[in-house]
Amino acid sequence: MLSYKVHCLSVRAWQLRWSRESFLPSPIQSRSMRLRPILVSILPALLLSPALPDLHAATAKRPNIFIAISDDQSFAHTSAAGYKAVQTPAFDRVAREGIFFRNAFAPSAGCSPTRAAFLTGRHTWQIEEAGTHASSFPSKYVVFPDLLEAAGYFVGFTGKGWGPGNFEISGRTRNPAGPAFQERKLTPPHKFISPNDYAGNFADFLAARPKDKPFYFWYGGSEPHRAYDPGVGLREGKKLADVEVPAFLPDTPEIRSEILDYCVEIEWFDRHLGLILAQLEAAGELDNTLVIVTSDNGMPFPRAKSNLYEYGFHMPLAIRWGAVAPGGRKVDDLIGFVDLSATILEAAGVDASRLAYPLSGRSILNVLRSTKSGQVDASRTAAYAARERHSASRYNNWTYPQRALRTPDYLYIRNFRPDRWPAGDPVVLKDGKPAGMHSGYNDIDGSPALSFLIKNSTDPKIKPYLDYAVAKRPAEELFDIRKDPACLKNLAADPAFAGVRKKLAAQLEGYLRETGDSRVIDGGEIWESYPRYSPIRSFPRPE
Repeated sequence: MLSYKVHCLSVRAWQLRWSRESFLPSPIQSRSMRLRPILVSILPALLLSPALPDLHAATAKRPNIFIAISDDQSFAHTSAAGYKAVQTPAFDRVAREGIFFRNAFAPSAGCSPTRAAFLTGRHTWQIEEAGTHASSFPSKYVVFPDLLEAAGYFVGFTGKGWGPGNFEISGRTRNPAGPAFQERKLTPPHKFISPNDYAGNFADFLAARPKDKPFYFWYGGSEPHRAYDPGVGLREGKKLADVEVPAFLPDTPEIRSEILDYCVEIEWFDRHLGLILAQLEAAGELDNTLVIVTSDNGMPFPRAKSNLYEYGFHMPLAIRWGAVAPGGRKVDDLIGFVDLSATILEAAGVDASRLAYPLSGRSILNVLRSTKSGQVDASRTAAYAARERHSASRYNNWTYPQRALRTPDYLYIRNFRPDRWPAGDPVVLKDGKPAGMHSGYNDIDGSPALSFLIKNSTDPKIKPYLDYAVAKRPAEELFDIRKDPACLKNLAADPAFAGVRKKLAAQLEGYLRETGDSRVIDGGEIWESYPRYSPIRSFPRPE
């Protein structure tokens, strides 16, 4: 049995301000009920897939799969990316010893649909209710943890798996991310950080793993999701001067301080990642483990999270596979999460080509095995994303349907209902009565940043930033990403870019039709009918 205390000693430098001595694991209790296979529930789909790897063959040569996914972190916010206000030594290690992907894109700008698309390997518009936020997860869409388990892997997760939503109502008996390992708790150093001892739970998982059996594990941090302990970044010694404020937010001390608070939570996620990497190394498993570190959607600030702009769905991504993937590289290929799903299954030797609902992505094993940097695979020049409902933010729980195409140079967005408010209706009903202007915007996480924009909405210097976040948008948007990463100058109506707009519009339309997106086939009104299992707000009926 692995000693978690021993593993922690190798990273003791990260533990100067907090003690884990009282949270060491006790002897592992029986998990027979929790870890039993769920082959019965996925049997129909498995029967349509080819033979899985021989479960009696030696499994040690098959790679372990380890996924670390933070909650609400944009691509720019790692020290490997050069962001001075945050220190992410564990992510940096994976990027340095493996591959740092500079163009990775989530399938959506919200957590639940992104995680569902990743787990199924299918775009959000291909998985019905699971493609929207806080709905159900139809069991006919097989998830890769189940396929790995059927192929002889020991599987589990800690923290946040798939969610929010209701997987039980779909007939699933456990979270789609796998069996939960959640017993270990700790006292977090700051308010609003999860008490889940992610690294301790991973130690429990390793201790329960049968000898010589390959494993899959999903570490889902709840950080840096809101809320934050106000001012914690400054109290931790961070400096306002180190913050680079995205151009869609006002550059004020208040905003800079809030970004520092966000960075503190990124570092907590990274600290547990470092502890887990140390455990893998001590167990002699690190080089035979495919390590994938990323996030589910962008930073929880106005015009970022829930929006298909750069800071909403452009993700950090580092991958390490010491035995297979030459390290020390920075890769510019455009990678989608459905590509990661296909990569995991190919690396594990699971042929998913005959699944009833096939994968939508292409494995990037060729990129991982390459020795090249920059653009490795010349065909990887497009990533696609979608948005439907995020929160309960509009009358009758309406969605805000968007589809996006990202190329190396441009971001093209199609807004199917430009008559609706992108951040949610401005006025919410409380006790059946309008709560006043700016009481809505519920697709933006409640935050000091949003409150600051609303409070100063009459200030001519601040008002444009509120408009960036909440004002209605045209049916088409086009941005020159190299010149305008903040996505503020819409070129869709500019005659000089008419050719680019037309080409990208046709490319997006063609791909959506090819992959069966109801939004372009029949209008997609089915999306308005999918139930939401989180609280639903009320709004005035639009005029």
